[in-house]
Order: sequence, then C-alpha cells, then structure tokens
Amino acid sequence: MTNSIEEIEFTDVILATGTNTTENHPMIGARVKRAVRQHGAKLIVIDPREIGLVKYANIWLRQKPGTDVAVLNGLMNIIIGENLYAKEYVDTRTEQFDALKEVVAKYTPEYVEEISGVPAEDLKRAARMYAEADKAAILYAMGITQHWTGTDNVKSCANLAMLCGNIGIAGGGVNPLRGQNNVQGACDMGALPNVFPAYQQVANDDARTRFEKAWNVSLSGTPGLTVTEMPDAVLEGTIKALYIMGENPMMSDPDTTHLEKALKKLDFLVCQDIFLNETGELADVVLPSACFAEKDGTYTNTERRVQRVRKAVDAPGSAKPDWQIISELATKMGYPMNYDSAEEIMNEIRTLTPSYAGVTYSRIEEEGLQWPCPTEDHPGTQYLHKDQFTRGRGLFHAVEYIPPAELPDEEYPFILSTGRVLYQYHTGTMSRRAKGLVERFPESLVEINPDDARKLGINEGATIEVTSRRGKVAAKAKITKSPPQGTIFMNFHFSEVAVNKLTNPALDPIGKIPEYKVCAVKVEAA
Repeated sequence: MTNSIEEIEFTDVILATGTNTTENHPMIGARVKRAVRQHGAKLIVIDPREIGLVKYANIWLRQKPGTDVAVLNGLMNIIIGENLYAKEYVDTRTEQFDALKEVVAKYTPEYVEEISGVPAEDLKRAARMYAEADKAAILYAMGITQHWTGTDNVKSCANLAMLCGNIGIAGGGVNPLRGQNNVQGACDMGALPNVFPAYQQVANDDARTRFEKAWNVSLSGTPGLTVTEMPDAVLEGTIKALYIMGENPMMSDPDTTHLEKALKKLDFLVCQDIFLNETGELADVVLPSACFAEKDGTYTNTERRVQRVRKAVDAPGSAKPDWQIISELATKMGYPMNYDSAEEIMNEIRTLTPSYAGVTYSRIEEEGLQWPCPTEDHPGTQYLHKDQFTRGRGLFHAVEYIPPAELPDEEYPFILSTGRVLYQYHTGTMSRRAKGLVERFPESLVEINPDDARKLGINEGATIEVTSRRGKVAAKAKITKSPPQGTIFMNFHFSEVAVNKLTNPALDPIGKIPEYKVCAVKVEAA
C-alpha cells in the first residue's frame, strides 16, 4: 500500500475495485464501512459480483469480468474531457501524459458501455465523484491482479490516481490489499526470482556484488523462474527437484492436473509446512515447521508495517522454525548458516535492506514501524511519494484494453470466477481444522444467478457439474443474485472440489500471474 490502513477511514472517496473487502480483508472492510457510515466518505465499488460492500456504495459499476482496463480508461476519458484532472500535479510531477491522453480519448462512456456493460451515465457520475474529491483512495486486490492483463490493470489504477493528484498525499494512494499476513514481508526479503531483499535487482552488478560480499558466495545475475513457470520447466526436464515451503500449489495453482503431472515427474520433492497438505502428500520428504505462535520473528503487513511475533508455546514433535530448518539444511549442504536467533537475522537484514535499516527489535517491541525506515531515529513512513516519486516523475502508461484470454462460446457459455469466502481461508490447510469455521461454511458451493439456474433446471442445493477445457468438478448450487447472468463464482478452499482443475493457466507476461478470474465453463445439473 502506498498509504496506511487508518487513512482509509478518513478519506473523502474510496474507490474499491477487484476487492471483496468485507470477506477477504474484514478488518479493512470494517474501516471502509466506518468511513462511509461515521465519517461521510463516498464509496465507489467496481465489481462484477454484488459483494457486501455494494450496500454501502454510492455508485456500483458492475462491469463484465476482465474489462477493468476499459472501465478505468473510461473514467480517465471523462476526467480529462471535463478538465477535472489535477493539471498542476500532472505538469510538475508526472510524464507521458500526452501518450495517456491519446489512448484514453477513444474510451468514451458509450464505447466503454459496449465493452463492459457499465452504463455511460454511471461511469460519468463515478468519474466526477472521484476527481472532485480533495483526497481519494483506490483499494484493489486479486480481482485486479489475477488476470492475464493484471499488470495493465494495476498500471491503470496508478494512472487514475496520478491523474487526480492522489499519490503522495494522506488519505489517497493506490493500495493493494495483500492476501496473506506476510506476503509483503516475503516480497521485501527477496522471495521473488528477479530481486534480492528490498527489490534490488539480481541483474544489477552493484546490488549483486553487495550480497556476494555479505554472504561470501558467487551469485548469478540471471533471474529465476516464477512459481507459475516451474511446472512447464519440470516437464521439459530443466527442473529436477523442488523445495516448497508454506505453499499448497495442488490447491492454489491453476490447471492442477497439469501441475500434478509435473510434480510426479520430479526426481525429488521436499515440502515444509505446519500441516500435511495435498502437495505434501506427493513429497519425498516432509519437513515439519513451527507455526506463528511457536517462533520469534517479524511479519510485514499490507501497509508495510514490520511487526514482532513472539514464541508463546513450544512446537510439537520435531517441528522447528523455518529459519532454523533452512540454516541447518544449508550447513549440511556445505554453506554454514550459523545464526543463533531470529533477531540476529533481522540485524543482518538491516545491513542489506535500506528500507529496513532503522527497524530494530527494541523499536518494534510494542508497535511496528512502516518502511521505508532508513535510520534508527526515523519514525517510519506513513505514506509514500510525498514530495516526489522514487523514480523522480510519476510515469503514465498508455494501456489499451485487451479481452480475457478465454471467453465464453457455444460449448462453454459461462464465465467462472474464483475467490475466497469469509469463513474459510485460502487452501483450507488451517481453517478447515477449525470446528467453528467448518460449521459456518462446511462445503464448496457454486454461486449461480437465479435466471441461469431457472433456465438450467437447477434448484437450491442441487449438485452442479462445472466443466472447462481442463477438467470437471461437481458441487452444490447456491442460487443468488451476487453473480451476474452468465457468470458463476466458486471458492477454492475445498480439496473435494478442486476448482483449480478448471482455471486457465494463461499468464500475465510481466507479473506471471494466472487468469483465475475469467475462465470459460459449461454448467449442467448433475
């Protein structure tokens, strides 16, 4: 997030797109609701489904799945055409505005309505509401990123925010809501194939030399593969072994039949986790790790806040903290990692990660700090880009709308979109072991519009078969107006209904994220 969670409550306008906030980020969802109900904020929701936030919204733009760029370009077309944009901000703090203006010129409200189904008049109202606010925040989540045009979607959100001068101010910003508690921290620490900690590029000679000296090793300057590229590399024979830690790709990755074939071809598969999951069942070796309450360390949350976690109980059996497992394994393989504590590792992080340099255990004993925090007397950073962008001027990207990779046709006439529900979490490895959560949401469901259910002769609770070009699953029907006609929604929490057998592995060419949100399917009563 460029800004902070608490700012959401005190902004003038919130534009929430591709985020089912009340179910997937309920604490932030509560902030959004308080902003509207107690502080007079206006709310714009852009989502194909009638999610919980819609009843709090001043305007709901119900676009066709996968048409986000067209809608965002349409908002900018209106804002520029009606001269509502922040001209001084654009002139002094950004570049490539003319290129953006040229591209969005054709995305008139009427043209966007043809593409997205969003009424032209609603688009105009939303554009004016966002542009006329003194400060406005954009919130987005995986409904924006999980497309083969996910990078374009994110760039379009940034374009809109810069156009109205909403980056570098309190209460504004572009705020991706991270899907798990330490996704931000994992990325910050270099758990990506192309960067070292603090997003220092592996291809950069100076950055690589710094880490080579610190770790006394020789490092490659060639970026590695992303998770979604690895199955094909296994099947091609270029990857022989995988070490999977805290991940359950047999439930979370697209086209899992293809993935399973790759995992079974490996010479060696190691899984490290707190519970044995569907991926661990295929492993040659399982390394049991400690959970959050059984170890010391830090997490970095979605607002860049580095927070302490402290050991409360001993881990069961032979389970150990992840850092200790990795250190012992590296040592056995000939590279000694002689750390004595998580704090010692944090002290090394501080020396190599400029944005964390001022974060010490003593400073975050009671309350976390937001990076960048470059020195020990720095208070942390509430919001980014206050006086200028990291690169100097903010760069507009002229982005054209590209349709989803797989659209409905005569054989597969429905769109499947996938996501989470409030009472279960991700692949269910933890939440399905909690009795109360299972009682509230015990099984997978297919959300289907009443008009579609009537045409197909499907009743509430009846079993539906859903088929894509990659697989077939069956689950009970939940008849609801939440999805629009022609679209169904399924969660991916239940191994008995492995929804990702269906999803399209088409990848964003830059982010390498699959298109989980748009997949052509056939829907039939079982």
